[in-house]
Amino acid sequence: MAREFVWLECMETGLRNYRVNKETRGTERLELKKYNKKLRKHTAHKESRKK
Repeated sequence: MAREFVWLECMETGLRNYRVNKETRGTERLELKKYNKKLRKHTAHKESRKK
């Protein structure tokens, strides 16, 4: 099983706020609603790989 850490990036501010462990083989990109401290509300976050 190939697992990898990926970052969740806020779609409104572009900040990478969360890091999650994810199965990488045969999966689609994550999109979750998470809390953004800067905006002080829940916003959409998409997966991005930090290199």
